[in-house]
Amino acid sequence: MTEIPEHLLQRAKERRARLSGQGGGASTGDPGATESQASADDGEKIPAHLLQRSAEAGGQGAAAAASVATAAPATAAPATAAPVAAPGPAAVGPAGHTQRLLTVVKAGSIQDVKATPSDKVHVWPHLLVVEFVAALSMTAFLLVFSMFVNAPLLGLANPNLTPNPSKAPWYFLGLQELLTMFHPMVAGVTIPGMGLIALGAAGYIDKNPSQKPEDRKFAVTILTVFLMFWATLVIIGSFFRGEGFNFIMPWEQGVHDIFDF
Repeated sequence: MTEIPEHLLQRAKERRARLSGQGGGASTGDPGATESQASADDGEKIPAHLLQRSAEAGGQGAAAAASVATAAPATAAPATAAPVAAPGPAAVGPAGHTQRLLTVVKAGSIQDVKATPSDKVHVWPHLLVVEFVAALSMTAFLLVFSMFVNAPLLGLANPNLTPNPSKAPWYFLGLQELLTMFHPMVAGVTIPGMGLIALGAAGYIDKNPSQKPEDRKFAVTILTVFLMFWATLVIIGSFFRGEGFNFIMPWEQGVHDIFDF
């Protein structure tokens, strides 16, 4: 059911109160009631052309009913004659005006003033500005950090002397650590391949359109397991491998000796 706006209900209430006051004043013979009624009708009168159209429509309905009644055969019995419904009395409003009730339509269904929420933004400037600021911040941090801390670089390479232990860069230490535990085919191809395939298939297995981490538990779990597994191997290869790539505790050789600061 359509809800009637509050301002229309208020206007109807005021109109009923005004009409009841006019009726009471007319019954008591109050001369001021006639003046108030006339003044009220001046603001609430229905245009003349609408009144004329309503009167014409009522006259046409009455003429049609009379023609139907006279067209019935005179020899028909009164019991079998089809009853003709007499036209009902027209709705009469204040001061004898005929009125029609219009459908009250809720304002919200005509004009939507609320903006439709959207979870998409333009790449420029919303995304690129943030990325540019992040890149500038990281560049400034590396510049200041390099002024106070020297990079742990080794000396010039000597082709006649192999360092012990001979370690790969940190991003390959996880793979080098796997080579000490499994066959090269398993450590270099099978295990990394399974990890990459699992990461690539996560987006097809979990088709949840939400971008919130709490709604993407499967994808977040797969990524976390992969990162923690690889980070553990890198930490072991960096701090727990000594001469001959043997397993040692970090404090036995010292972190500074491992990285040769």
